[in-house]
Amino acid sequence: MSPIHIRQRAQQLLEQLPTQSLPKAIEFLEVLAQESSQPSEMNPQTRETDLLAVIQRRLPPNEQARLNDLRQRNETGTLSELEHQELLKYIERIELQDAERAAALIELAQLRQVPLEEVLDAFLPVNRVA
Repeated sequence: MSPIHIRQRAQQLLEQLPTQSLPKAIEFLEVLAQESSQPSEMNPQTRETDLLAVIQRRLPPNEQARLNDLRQRNETGTLSELEHQELLKYIERIELQDAERAAALIELAQLRQVPLEEVLDAFLPVNRVA
């Protein structure tokens, strides 16, 4: 399984966890992150590839279409309670991906030894707010 597929599977598993299990999952992930942040023999090109996968990760088209529909219907006030809960799950997922993307952008700038601004300019939309 490729690193991208492994990360996607891990995200799917996290999304399926009940809320009460999330603190344990976070604790476990923090231990893994701490282990991985220690100096390792990872090839910088391999790490860059992993970081790029995180930076470029987006919702699959069918899920993006569903999210767009839910957002539009939320604005018009036509969401059921169940659909509202679904929208909140999407929002949580996107916020998590945004946080991971931000961390990956910072790490990529460090790995490339360039200013963060340079990496942001390369990967974020042109119309971003300064």
